[in-house]
Amino acid sequence: MMSSSPLPEPVTTRMRQRHRTESMKAMDKCHQYVTRLFRFGHMDFEFAVWQMIYLFVSPKKVYRNFQYRKQTKNQFARDDPAFLLLLFVWFVISATGLSLALKLHFLGFVKFLFWVVFIDCVLVGALVATLFWFVTNRYMRSSDTEDVEWGYAFDVHLNAFFPPLLILHVFQLFFYNVFISEDYFIARLFGNTLWMISVTYYCYITFLGYSCLAIVRHTQTILYPLVPLFFVYLVSIIAGINVCRVMMDFYHYRVY
Repeated sequence: MMSSSPLPEPVTTRMRQRHRTESMKAMDKCHQYVTRLFRFGHMDFEFAVWQMIYLFVSPKKVYRNFQYRKQTKNQFARDDPAFLLLLFVWFVISATGLSLALKLHFLGFVKFLFWVVFIDCVLVGALVATLFWFVTNRYMRSSDTEDVEWGYAFDVHLNAFFPPLLILHVFQLFFYNVFISEDYFIARLFGNTLWMISVTYYCYITFLGYSCLAIVRHTQTILYPLVPLFFVYLVSIIAGINVCRVMMDFYHYRVY
């Protein structure tokens, strides 16, 4: 029985050199990004605000800029941390509002802020980004010369995370104690619909993030989970499950 012959040495060497070069470039980009976190004067906050607005009204325009960055700087991922810093500001604002709605003490506010930033956004986002990074590069990539950057996958998560953050952690606050937390059918319908809208935003913006990459195909599969989620949404309303109140109770007992 003949064993398969290994790759020729020059090919193996080139592959190793390519991976080593890509790793060094990724580390260098990460170092530059972290360094810029402390240089507020070099950040374009006006453009970051523009991105946040258009993630609501026209997400496609946001990803056109990612394509322009690829042409000019040879990377899709953000190199300006202004968006990340503004997102953290919204975390503080939303955590303050939710702490007041849940009547949390200061330590509870700190715990809640920590949970939302590092668990809900960073940890879960890193897992989701890694999953999409692996699946797109392994099964959905149409070119062997380029791959999807992990940093870009995490940027897509941050983009998709922002609208649900404002809908569920800011807009909902104006209605929770006076309306959504009640047992009425209309209150349950309104609160669960906010969650359905938020999930739809997340899936749609994620879909746009990968569909704008020429090297990724079959991106419509990212929208498929919306079908079973819609049925879960209907069942929750019929079964009398108030998703907003369930999540509020979860956060309250988690950080109180």
